[in-house]
Amino acid sequence: MKTEHILVIRFSAIGDVAMTVPVIYSLAKQYPNVRITMLSRPFARPFYENLAPNVSFMEADVKQEYHGIKGLNALYRRLTAKHFTAIADLHNVLRSNFLRLRFNLDNFKVAHIDKHRKGKHMLCSFNNKKLIQQPTAFQNYADVFAELGYPIQMNFTSIFPPEGGNLRLLPEHIIGKKQAFSQWIGIAPFAAHEGKIYPPRLMEQVIATLINHHPSARIFLFGGGKKETQQFEEWTQKYKNCINASGALSGIMQELILMSHLDVMISMDSANMHLASLTNTPVVSVWGATHPYAGFLGWKQSPDNAVQIDLPCRPCSIYGNKPCLRGDFSCMKNISPDLIVNRVEHILIQK
Repeated sequence: MKTEHILVIRFSAIGDVAMTVPVIYSLAKQYPNVRITMLSRPFARPFYENLAPNVSFMEADVKQEYHGIKGLNALYRRLTAKHFTAIADLHNVLRSNFLRLRFNLDNFKVAHIDKHRKGKHMLCSFNNKKLIQQPTAFQNYADVFAELGYPIQMNFTSIFPPEGGNLRLLPEHIIGKKQAFSQWIGIAPFAAHEGKIYPPRLMEQVIATLINHHPSARIFLFGGGKKETQQFEEWTQKYKNCINASGALSGIMQELILMSHLDVMISMDSANMHLASLTNTPVVSVWGATHPYAGFLGWKQSPDNAVQIDLPCRPCSIYGNKPCLRGDFSCMKNISPDLIVNRVEHILIQK
């Protein structure tokens, strides 16, 4: 008999790809005799390399090597040489649709994600808004495998063992020596779009208050863009407790190792929320233009730790990429720093 071999397709941004990990892990554990190949962009390799013995990773640079129709046809020829028995399209965009069409024409067993666009449209509607929880991204991914004949019971906790990732792989001058009384707090204050960014002046108040409450705490800052680096330099010079983690560490895997040892992460609705979630770290997430009801809350994160305020216009966007209807981003600017600090303190007390 032909060995069952599933091709899983998900390109996109890092947060969307990270959300496949709990589903792929659960699939691999429940079906240990089924081979699973994850096709994604090169950055995603660390998520899958040691996830399970029957999971492998295949990278495809669809913006360079496999760009355009000619590139996708070349990618398709490469894929068919792997003798897949089922195709799971977890992306459902032009590139994956083209590959899916080719597989369909050649009589492969194919299924694709339902993004529930109608429900999300009503969630963001200006005149007839319906605040109804949409199926999570994790459930949408799992539904694809169920359609292919592989129903899943989710059983993922962390990409690391219970004790977390190996801190010896990180620079000692960055992490120091963690003492029992010292809190490790991560902060990822930026996102791709303004509607998902808590104002830096308010986030600085959060930092100052946390340091006042916990003088021995270490605050690790995550984010790698030019804007982030400039802001982090200002904060690290002003507050000795702050460390630019992303600037000191090498790549996603080292950041994941550090995240696995945090007591709590503060993040926007962004990739870092999902990265921390993959390490079983509690996240206080801050929501402005977007909303957890869209289905993108981090894996196993408590809705109680999603900090947000009610406004008639919220949410106005699924991805936070639309202009502010009011023009003032009140959904973020009116969130009190104390709301964030209080959720952090609640988690630290439970620790």
